[in-house]
Amino acid sequence: MNRIQLVIFIFFVSFSLPFSAQTDDMVKEDFQASSVNQPGKEFPKVNSEGRVRVRVKAPKANNVQLDIGGVKYDLKKNDEGVWTGESAPQDEGFHYYQLNIDGASVPDPGSKYYYGAGRWGSGIEIPAQDQEFYEVKDVPHGSITENIYFSEITKDWRRNFVYLPPGYFENSEERYPVLYLQHGSFEDETGWASQGHANLILDNLIAADEAKKNDCGYG
Repeated sequence: MNRIQLVIFIFFVSFSLPFSAQTDDMVKEDFQASSVNQPGKEFPKVNSEGRVRVRVKAPKANNVQLDIGGVKYDLKKNDEGVWTGESAPQDEGFHYYQLNIDGASVPDPGSKYYYGAGRWGSGIEIPAQDQEFYEVKDVPHGSITENIYFSEITKDWRRNFVYLPPGYFENSEERYPVLYLQHGSFEDETGWASQGHANLILDNLIAADEAKKNDCGYG
């Protein structure tokens, strides 16, 4: 192999790896069920390294992959037709993912479904160092209301969600500041509460006296 061929070969291998990767052999076996699994489902799981492990039964499939973070990871099938495998460590926070079964991208039946990347699909939460910031606590909680309205601009029925702080209905005469949150590309109005935990963040900030009703920080 001459020098030019060697360079091309190295480039090809480096370029190809991100699209179908294998995880390291040394994987910490401290996996726990994801916090956003369907009720009663054991998988998907997350370990302390941030790896995502999935399992799906597809006895007639020839190839099954976990597709997360723009990388596809090959799963292995056992004698019962159950495919299992995990990803490389993922960044902290929420991730969309899907399973690829013989070329067809499908949601994981073990996870809850979220709207993101322009479709309804699977999601998983990689525990974050600051997750205490948005966890459910024993504090007064506000409410999220769904509002249906007709848009004169789009000439169509639309909806929005409004967070109302604790005590809102007991103080109906009080005026509150408003913060408008608009979702990102290929997401929708459900994202700020379901994926972003915006209501829990606000509940905790208000309870900690770090957000005031006379500030323009929530509404």
